[in-house]
Order: sequence, then structure tokens, then C-alpha cells
Amino acid sequence: MFLPNKTIPYSDSVIARFPIIIDALKDSKQNIHSLYKKNKKKFLNIQNYIETLDCLFALGRIDFDETKEEIRLCSVK
Repeated sequence: MFLPNKTIPYSDSVIARFPIIIDALKDSKQNIHSLYKKNKKKFLNIQNYIETLDCLFALGRIDFDETKEEIRLCSVK
């Protein structure tokens, strides 16, 4: 996982990718694959995309519906 530090600038970190996912999910739920296809140029690789999803899920910002294979934005409390 790429977190900002002395050698990795914020712009290359996984944290800098959070707004990409959050902005894409503001309007509606999305399928994991279609979300990646729409935004893959904004990620370094598929691993970077998955790490971003993992972090957002761990922080409680997104939720995954296994039956529909969709990601949705969680409401902020």
C-alpha cells in the first residue's frame, strides 16, 4: 500500500485516490468492474485500485453488496 512518506509523494499515494471513488459513487451505486473501467487511467494499476477500495471500506466510507456486486457510498455520520 502506498501511503505518503519521505519517498512517496501524496499525489502517488492511495489516499490521493479516495476522491476518485467517492466522486464516482456520489450519484449512484456502481459495479466494481464498470467503476474500474471508467476510472482506470486515474490509477497506477489494478492493485492500486483494489487498495483504494480496501482502505475506503476499512474506513467505513463504502459498502459492498455481494449479491448485486455493487459498491455504494456510505452516509457520513
